[in-house]
Amino acid sequence: MPGFAALASHWWKPVLFIILAGHVTNVCVTLFLHRSQTHRGVTFSKVAEVPMRIWLWLSTSIVTKEWVACHRKHHAFADREGDPHSPLLEGLRNIIIKGAFYYRKAIKQPGMLEKYGKGTTNDWLEQHVLARLPWLGIVLMLGIDIYLFGFFIGPLVWGVQMLWIPFWAAGIINGVGHALGYRNFNVKDESRNISPIAIWLGGEELHNNHHADPHSAKFKARWYEFDVGWAYIRVLQWLRLAKVMYARA
Repeated sequence: MPGFAALASHWWKPVLFIILAGHVTNVCVTLFLHRSQTHRGVTFSKVAEVPMRIWLWLSTSIVTKEWVACHRKHHAFADREGDPHSPLLEGLRNIIIKGAFYYRKAIKQPGMLEKYGKGTTNDWLEQHVLARLPWLGIVLMLGIDIYLFGFFIGPLVWGVQMLWIPFWAAGIINGVGHALGYRNFNVKDESRNISPIAIWLGGEELHNNHHADPHSAKFKARWYEFDVGWAYIRVLQWLRLAKVMYARA
């Protein structure tokens, strides 16, 4: 086990940690919250699922039912009145900068969780720890970061981690993903594929593909596209830790 502030000895160590930890967070969001809990395209064994849930608790404080409800409503009203976070309605800059604000506003709407959050995981861990004490996870993450990087760099690393999902998911995917990019499918909303090589955001860059077939666990739709989230699912499937319920051909 590394000693106190052991990873603060070189500037590149906290930078590498942020990049790797951020990618893990993105992958947990797309695999567990999005493809599994929201759209039921894939299910995971507890061996794979529980670590993803705990990491999301530590790195984001996201409550599963709240995230799922918000995203399902987004699909129900994509880019029209009722969409919790459409750049066409709220403006691209507002979604990028204040995407998390729109998320918090949406989940506070009366009946929101009951209508759109049905069927999400509700075991002992969720009831007594993850959903009941969401603030505790990010406090523990702060302690971990301070131990790894010290009293000065640790809080800076933690701050970037706390801004990671509000920026990349609530801002970039929900904003840029409905404003800029290319389209494979002429769906009713304005969803766009940000990049055909979808690695940085776990595959979420292929946003138009997803809106064309929301229940598919695979976001790739053209031969030249690469969905790293699907690659991870295939590895977990080979390890018998994932079961694909539906994936586009």
